[in-house]
Amino acid sequence: MMGSAMTPVALSFAVLGSTHNPADLGVVLAAGMVPMLAFLLVGGAIGDRFPQNQVLRLSNLGAGAAQLVAAAVLLTGNYSLPALAATEFVGGICTAFTTPALRGIVPQIVPAEALRPANSLLATGRNMTKIAGPAVAGVLVGTVGGGWAIAADGVSFLLAALLYQTVRLPAAEAVEQDGLLRSMRTGWRAFWRIGWLWRIVIAFCVYNIAFTGCWLVLGPGIAQDTIGPAGWGVALSVRAAGGLLSGLATYRFAPRRMLVVGQAFAGLTALPLFVLGLNGGLVLLAAATFVSGFSQGVLGVAWDTTMQENIPRHLLSRMAAFDDFGAYVGIPVGELLAGPLATVFAPQPVVLVGGVVLAVSALSPLLSRSVRSLRHPPVPAG
Repeated sequence: MMGSAMTPVALSFAVLGSTHNPADLGVVLAAGMVPMLAFLLVGGAIGDRFPQNQVLRLSNLGAGAAQLVAAAVLLTGNYSLPALAATEFVGGICTAFTTPALRGIVPQIVPAEALRPANSLLATGRNMTKIAGPAVAGVLVGTVGGGWAIAADGVSFLLAALLYQTVRLPAAEAVEQDGLLRSMRTGWRAFWRIGWLWRIVIAFCVYNIAFTGCWLVLGPGIAQDTIGPAGWGVALSVRAAGGLLSGLATYRFAPRRMLVVGQAFAGLTALPLFVLGLNGGLVLLAAATFVSGFSQGVLGVAWDTTMQENIPRHLLSRMAAFDDFGAYVGIPVGELLAGPLATVFAPQPVVLVGGVVLAVSALSPLLSRSVRSLRHPPVPAG
């Protein structure tokens, strides 16, 4: 995660420094996103069919090799758009296998009563890398160049693969016996049978359309005209700090209806959009982003713990893949819609409406009894 948090900064400056063409950067980034989406459901099936520690080890080795090749291309001065796109393509495929297996492995190596604190620790580590990774990448880019930062990312994947070598899984639960295609069909049918799961996945597909378009695409432009680039940087840093604090809070905080609490907090993540849309100023935006980061962190721990407690282990990687696919597919939609809508209606009104859409989509699953009835720990059958 630390290495991956460095890569976006390092790759952007490395590509732009070599070609000065933003279109090349777009091609390279898309080359990583498209195969990740295309292979995500396959990765979920593989994660349930084979031991997750082996899947994680191989996917990290592949990602590490791809990043080291990309670093070699840049460090030798032999910039090539097809070569970098190819390495990102391989990395995207590896990510499609890594994320479902990583979420599926936790209940096999952590006792049931420790799932929530384990997920809190994972979230804390993830949020720390979001803060430290870009900063380290910036230092490396500014001193020795982006190629070395990407090389460090490649090494980090190899080290992760070495650590996964030490992970041992219960043999009886490690392997899914079905063939790959049958496993995918079984996962698809199971996904639609779990009412609370598909409702929330659909809701957060809409959520990500609003968040990506309004916060990531339109947000920087609005901030530039109101609070300035420095103010925007402060808002992003405060948001990351809120996320970091949430990991510490959820380590101790264990509500009985964890998913209900998580969804309620998710509604609060709309606050920064309202502040941006109403031009509320830096102080109010910083407060809103802190609450948003904290709320997003609570939701993440609640969601992962709920899935791990209520989905059979032999289905967990596949259900995690459907969850990730539903979330990720909303990102390019939001990116494509934001600009045209802002051109027609102006950015700030679009962001205000986006805040309403985001809040409604986050809270709408609470209308379902299947969502409200889930408890932590789960109510025993019978």
